Amino acid sequence: MVIGLVLHAGHRDQFADAAATVSGVDLSWAVYEREDQIRDRVAALLRDEKLDGLLLGLAPYARARDLLPPGLPVTVTRSAALDLALAWARARGNGWPATPVSIDTFDQETVDEVAGALGLDRAAIATQPFDPERPIADVIAFHAEHLQRTGAPYAISVRMAVASALAGRATVLHALATPATIRADLHELALRIRNRQADRRRFAAGVFLVAKPEESPGLDRARAGLHHLLLNTPEFADAWIDHRGPRGLLAFAPAALFETVTHRWVNLPALAEARETLGVRAVAGFGIGATARLSVTLAERAAARAEQDTDPSAYLFTDDGMTIGPMGASGVPLAYTYREHGGIESLAGRVGLSAATLSRLAAIERGLEGRPVSPSDLARTLGITDPSGRRLIRKLSEARLVVGDGSSQMHRKGRPTRLYRLAITSALPAEEGMP
Repeated sequence: MVIGLVLHAGHRDQFADAAATVSGVDLSWAVYEREDQIRDRVAALLRDEKLDGLLLGLAPYARARDLLPPGLPVTVTRSAALDLALAWARARGNGWPATPVSIDTFDQETVDEVAGALGLDRAAIATQPFDPERPIADVIAFHAEHLQRTGAPYAISVRMAVASALAGRATVLHALATPATIRADLHELALRIRNRQADRRRFAAGVFLVAKPEESPGLDRARAGLHHLLLNTPEFADAWIDHRGPRGLLAFAPAALFETVTHRWVNLPALAEARETLGVRAVAGFGIGATARLSVTLAERAAARAEQDTDPSAYLFTDDGMTIGPMGASGVPLAYTYREHGGIESLAGRVGLSAATLSRLAAIERGLEGRPVSPSDLARTLGITDPSGRRLIRKLSEARLVVGDGSSQMHRKGRPTRLYRLAITSALPAEEGMP
């Protein structure tokens, strides 16, 4: 397994410390000293290495996300609330007041959470959350203006360029991700890659059906012709193929084989060949389940779904609820769906969440019908802890998949709860380039 790491030269020690506990993984480093070098470093890494996954920070991801191959597992590591609290602790250790201070990259909710826990004056804290469209010069100007206006002795930053730009004017305390934070992200990415590779090794089932003989060659003859066609297709050489019913064929093979013959679940040229050479409309269904029986059941359901389409097509159903299809007979895919939400798989890979999680969030958004939701309510709906819900909101916010929508105060005492409106489904068409 090869994982690429994209990092600033000043972060090398933290990443090396974090990677020391990971075994069975080869690391390939792309190190930059200025943010304008990121794209070239990432392009070279992708060109020279066959990566199984990529770990990088917010700024590198923002600058190079369009270079990343679709389907490449990516984790965007980011500084956590603990990292911000540690920066404030260093300021106290230096004898500096906690406020006034300017902070970049952290979202407002994280700053409020840490400031509230430390009992700090939030009105004296200037925050500039990360914006992928904001140039580093604007971040530097934000700190410079605040330092000049307030006379603060220091600023807190996650961007390495800020320290060099403000040298001589103020001290910059780095709130960089600690080795523990990076280690957790690296372990999660390695586990995700291993699960992905294990899924490719799993056996899957395929059901091929003669949907409707054209020019009436007869069902038996049509099925026999389809059987012969598959047996003589080189990509199916390692598959076990047998008759199933009067007009169907059942195939067993590793999931990776079916992924190959469908061009990564995009199209199935054998369907077009069946129409051209046999004069029949053939459809296919693929199933990936925990057992052979379940895989066959899922494949039969997927084939039944394909029969509902007018053109030759194929679908994939998996036991975790994923649906891909319809796959066209040739060319580009006719559509791409994940639990009836198109583009989820691609968007999830870019955001750094699983497709299943993003699909559930899209379903929740549809059920809310535009109503805002609090992080704790979202956590309860998903069956996760409140801190996990807040982390999820932060990740969605950084990807612009939630929009702040006011706040509510459930109790007379205590701080108001921020509300958010999910914006996942509106992001999907743009992600897939659909109209």
